Amino acid sequence: MKPIRYTKEMTDEFLNDGFWTKETFYDFWAKNAKEIPDQEALVDSKYRLTWKKAVELVDAMAISWVEMGLEQHSRVIIQSPNSVYGFLARIACERAGLISLTVYPYLRKKELTYMVDRTKASAVIILHTYNKFNYLEMYADLQKEFTHLKNIFLFDNEVPAGAPEGTLSLTSMVEKRVKSPVEKSALEARRFDPVENIAILTTTSGTTGIPKLVEWPPASRICTSKGRVDIWGLNKDDITMAIAPHAGGAAGTLTYFAAPIAGAKTVMLEEFSPDAALALIEKEKATAIGVVPTHLIRMLEADVSKYDLTSLRFIRSAGGYLAPQVAEEAEVAFGASITSDLGTQDMGSVSGCRVEDSKDLRRRTVGRMLPGNKVRLADKENKEKTVPDGEPGILYFRGPHAPAGYYRDEELTSTVFDKDGWTTTEDIVKFDQGCLWILGRAKDMIIRGGQNIYPAEVEGLLNDHPSVASVAIVGYPDREMGEKCAAYVIPKAGAKFDFKIMVDHLKSKDIAMFKLPEHLEVVDEFPSVGDSGKINKETLKKDIRARLGID
Repeated sequence: MKPIRYTKEMTDEFLNDGFWTKETFYDFWAKNAKEIPDQEALVDSKYRLTWKKAVELVDAMAISWVEMGLEQHSRVIIQSPNSVYGFLARIACERAGLISLTVYPYLRKKELTYMVDRTKASAVIILHTYNKFNYLEMYADLQKEFTHLKNIFLFDNEVPAGAPEGTLSLTSMVEKRVKSPVEKSALEARRFDPVENIAILTTTSGTTGIPKLVEWPPASRICTSKGRVDIWGLNKDDITMAIAPHAGGAAGTLTYFAAPIAGAKTVMLEEFSPDAALALIEKEKATAIGVVPTHLIRMLEADVSKYDLTSLRFIRSAGGYLAPQVAEEAEVAFGASITSDLGTQDMGSVSGCRVEDSKDLRRRTVGRMLPGNKVRLADKENKEKTVPDGEPGILYFRGPHAPAGYYRDEELTSTVFDKDGWTTTEDIVKFDQGCLWILGRAKDMIIRGGQNIYPAEVEGLLNDHPSVASVAIVGYPDREMGEKCAAYVIPKAGAKFDFKIMVDHLKSKDIAMFKLPEHLEVVDEFPSVGDSGKINKETLKKDIRARLGID
């Protein structure tokens, strides 16, 4: 299945410049099995696998699917909590020439109906039940609706009575097949072309409740993963840990995509609780963890002093806004650097901070552009015009880290990428000290009496206040000034925060008076965009208009 967006000129460019290669992700697993066969690769509460054993199980799983007759380039949905077999299933799909879509365990029939239908999936891989929810029952219903969904593979060792036809125990199948020789040539015959074939599908967080599907060849994901390995300084002595679900970018980028390239071990936390996470870091001597901000906040509420966390060197937090105060508290409590970066499932990876960057750069910037990315900053009023050096502008970029587009949807893809591959996050940014500073979204920029207010700048200053847990700045219409600025603030537990405190704090920062918010709302929580954890500023803009009685 060819990518829908890349032109031959693009692929030749990325290959000739050395950013894309003909490697697949499986190649790194095979390399590790050869070079460090007895080093541990994957760990969960049930399994501890060396690279050699992991590759043996991957090959056994892949050849089983080939022998069963799963057609090359068939789509397979993997819905798994963090687990060794969940990882193995993803790489085994690539090995067998099957296109995998790994999704969060919390998705239900509404979302899955769309995904099964859209991908024409021929198989799913699930647990029978998880967290008291019966996945087998859900997919049995979907199987009745979609005849192309022929197989249900279970991570369980037994198939329950009454399971639909075509239901098999994946673990039992693999444990039996691994005892017999595997004809490697049959798997090599189904090898993906890393440039010309789609191998991976990912989901985005949408506002409609139904995620969009994004298609990737191995080349672009490997390119980004190598970039992350470099800025994180990952190596074979690292022990990465998935605290967030490996299906998402917060943990998946670190563990599934980057760790095997470096030969690093991955440890899986199956069920999150603050103490379980901290205990596993101590037990496995994790050096890098992948979390969403909620995990960090909850872990900080535990008694961190009970655990030896000296092995940790960095924390990858993604999937939502991490308040600077939380980042500071976490770095002190865990003794590890927190990295920041910029990227989306829709458009790919843009930039990232190095672990050794100064705290100021890691807090206030999203780092340097990843290798191969080209960038231009456009004028807000005239997108065709580039702003002078040193001036803020709308971020446009193109490069080898971008996906092929939305799955089989050229029309929707064309709304994100132009014919030459340029796209925009719509962020207003500036370059300083070689790093990308995000000042706000183009649509969120507030123009008060002809003066530009960048929300991120004011948010950053307010986040420095010891009573503020989180803040969002939005604009609202004003007859005289055009727009004015409102602040939404979530105070820390038990802390006092009011309009005077806000104004006094901002004045102490010596910023221009026109940037001061002219309205404050103290709230308990923010609305979020889908399941991303990102603040939904469109909802806040509607809310402030309603509160102020603005039509």
